[in-house]
Parts: sequence; structure tokens; C-alpha cells
Amino acid sequence: MPLQLLELSGRRLRRLPTAACALLGLRRLYVSGTGLRELPDEIEELRELRILALDFNKLERVPEALCRLPRLSRLYLGGNRLPGLPADFAQLQSLRCLWLEGNHVRRFPRPLLRMPALQSLQLGDNRLRGLPAELPQMEGLRGLWLYGNRLEVFPSVLLRMGRLRILDVDRNQLGGFPDLRPLRALRLFSYDHNPVTGPPRVLDTVFLVGEGAVERMAERDEPPPPPKPRPRPPACSMLASPVPRLLPGHSGDPLPRGTSSELSDSSGFLVPKPIRSRLWPII
Repeated sequence: MPLQLLELSGRRLRRLPTAACALLGLRRLYVSGTGLRELPDEIEELRELRILALDFNKLERVPEALCRLPRLSRLYLGGNRLPGLPADFAQLQSLRCLWLEGNHVRRFPRPLLRMPALQSLQLGDNRLRGLPAELPQMEGLRGLWLYGNRLEVFPSVLLRMGRLRILDVDRNQLGGFPDLRPLRALRLFSYDHNPVTGPPRVLDTVFLVGEGAVERMAERDEPPPPPKPRPRPPACSMLASPVPRLLPGHSGDPLPRGTSSELSDSSGFLVPKPIRSRLWPII
């Protein structure tokens, strides 16, 4: 059976050994924290590769050969020196998870806008100041990490990302937030270490992380106060007597059973109807 996993992390490597690219059945390749500076063109021969970890190295560019891995679904490039991504990066249509944190990215990589199947995008600790208006083209995106960038205004385009479930904007320079309730799929919003005075308005299904988040979630989790009981109507005064009572001016015959009891005269005498009990609904 051909080798499917190769672990080279932690070794001192300036370049990926060409022999590793000859393992055509390889599915997982880990080369993290090795000091790697470049990748050989032969890496495109690993056409069965699903997971490639190249984080915490010294890469300054992504070679075009890496963009020709048709089955790659997870790519870890965090902690390098990358200023962006090549145009051919959009060829990685099987990619579902991309970690690009801790690089030198100043502008949102536009090739990603042509990757609608990408689900998880990690862009923390870069130098972004904004997001492109075309971001909603990334229809599959469910998690977006933007912590540690240079955002001063909350990007309004994020309000159009209706399928986003996780949004992290920690450690930016955001002074306020719009109403985030239009993000109906959102489940986690992290906004810690921003110059804001409190959390934004979100749906009750969102877990908040940041200044005032604990208090806000405690308030909404408190059970509603029970409804106040309605006051009982005053009981009618009736003489306790087994003898049937007669209405003043009556012919002398007792009031037959089943006759309406809402009969009265000038003296105020009233035979009351039974009071139907009320049951409060339990919410």
C-alpha cells in the first residue's frame, strides 16, 4: 500500500526534498516549522494530496505548482512571509479550509473570490484595512477570522454574508458595530480588544466574546417574569337559605332553574352566574 502520510515538521529544511514529491499516493503532508523557504515545482505531482501543512516557515510566495493540486481540501500557510496569493490559486476548487494567519497580507486576496466552495478562512494577524464588495460571492464561507488586522470601521459587506456562522474581529480598531441581527446563521461573534463600549445587537442564538458580552448574555438568558394574576371579581352577597328567593314584584313563584341569573331590580338584588375559572398558560 502506498504511503499516505508524511510528517516532516520540526526538521531543519530549506527546501522540500524532491523525493517527497515522488510519493504519488500521499494524502497528508506536514512540513510545519522547518524553516522552509521554497517549494519545488514537482509538488504538483502529489495529485492525491488532501492536507498540506506549511505553516511557521519562511515562505515569501506560493508557487504556481502548488495551485495544481486538484484534491487539496486543507492548506495551512500561517506564520510565513506571504504578501498575497497568486492568481492561479483559484484553481484549488476542492479547497475547503485555508489558514493564512500571521503573514504580510495588506489586501484581501482576490483569487479567493473565485472559490465559492471555501468554508473556513483564517486571515488573522495580517494588515487588512477593509474587505472587497464582492465578498458575498464566497457563498460557502461559514467561518471568517479577521482578528489582529487594521480595521477601523466594521465592513458593511459582512452584513450580506447571511450564511456566516463564525466571525472573529478581535484586536482591531473598531469603535462600534451595526445591528448584526441580519446575520441569521451567526452563532459566534468575537469582538474583544476593540475600543467599543459594549456588544452589538445580535440574535439570541449568538454566543458573544468581548466587553460586556457576559452581562448581555446573562440578561437575555433570564426567564421572563411570571404574569401577574388578575384580581378576582367581588363575590356577590347572597343569603344562605334553602328557601328559593323571589324577585321583588314577582308573582310568587320561585325562579325556575336554568333561568338567566342576570335579573335585578332597583334594590340591586342579583342572582350571579357561575364564574368560570381561568388557567394561565405556562410559557
